[in-house]
Amino acid sequence: MSEVAAPARAPTAASSADNILVAENISRRFGAFLAVNDVSLAVRRGSIHALIGPNGAGKTTCFNLLTKALPLSSGRISFNGKDISALRSADVARLGLVRSFQISATFPNLTLLENVRVALQATYGKAFHFWRSIAAVKDLNARAGELLDQVGLAGSRDLLASELSYGKKRALEIATTLALEPDLLLLDEPTAGMGHEDIEPITRLIRKVAEGRTVLLVEHNLSVVSTLCDRVTVLQHGQIIADGSYEAVSRDPLVRTAYMGEEDA
Repeated sequence: MSEVAAPARAPTAASSADNILVAENISRRFGAFLAVNDVSLAVRRGSIHALIGPNGAGKTTCFNLLTKALPLSSGRISFNGKDISALRSADVARLGLVRSFQISATFPNLTLLENVRVALQATYGKAFHFWRSIAAVKDLNARAGELLDQVGLAGSRDLLASELSYGKKRALEIATTLALEPDLLLLDEPTAGMGHEDIEPITRLIRKVAEGRTVLLVEHNLSVVSTLCDRVTVLQHGQIIADGSYEAVSRDPLVRTAYMGEEDA
């Protein structure tokens, strides 16, 4: 008999110290439509955790709730033991919960170094120094160079972002996200739109930047999920239908029917 992943349960108080992010019975309603319905999940500190599901499963809405881009209709979210349910996205980013987006968000007419330096300005209290001499922020160049080196772009620091391939733009976006010094990095479809030649380098990069921090990602590429992730949560119709290792959830009949289009024999 195939192993079936255990249904997700609400995180317990005993397990909370091991978990950096805990969602308890979160829901989001748009009028009469319940996009996320009573979802509970726990992201273990130091892990790479994936949120997957078929189109329309509620992944993006759930991600928006976890990052506070959308307010909750009900439920509770805690990050590092702090209740963040009522906070705004900017507030939770300052706490160390930082998100990248599916569409690359870089400044095309700035160099790579300048892109990362802009992100660093917020971290180091220089967010409003744009109108001042470049000397006011030049002390951030060394750290910006370190971050570019971390994502394999040190040799391209003086190129404009518009000159990069799509895969390298995603690497630049990860560098700007790391500039905010996240404890928990949330990645929205990091390999979306990539050719095969870009997927492997980005997969290696995600594994590298996960060292010393936690990563939660929404990802459609199951090969990437199986390679990277310690734990997988599967959504369908706004509810969790499976939660566990990739090996376990990939054999779950509900997942095979809902996500892979296979009928249970």
